[in-house]
Amino acid sequence: DITDAAQYEQYKAASPAAIQAGGGRFLARGGELAVLEGDWQPSRLVVLEFEDLAAARDWYQSEIYQQAKKLRDGAARLRMVAVQGVD
Repeated sequence: DITDAAQYEQYKAASPAAIQAGGGRFLARGGELAVLEGDWQPSRLVVLEFEDLAAARDWYQSEIYQQAKKLRDGAARLRMVAVQGVD
């Protein structure tokens, strides 16, 4: 949930370089969504892909992402999870 749109735009501008530096890529970034079942009603959804769970953890803890994350602090409330994918 975005609480400060102007500040969040700064994060949106900085995060792609941090994601790319960590070997990640966007699969979905805030596009239209439809809840098909259940009561979860996210206002925004971003899906990233990394080589594996370890790479996602390394990216999240990286200095470049932590700098970008500082731009998001106070601008949004979110939930972030990492999950092992399938081959």
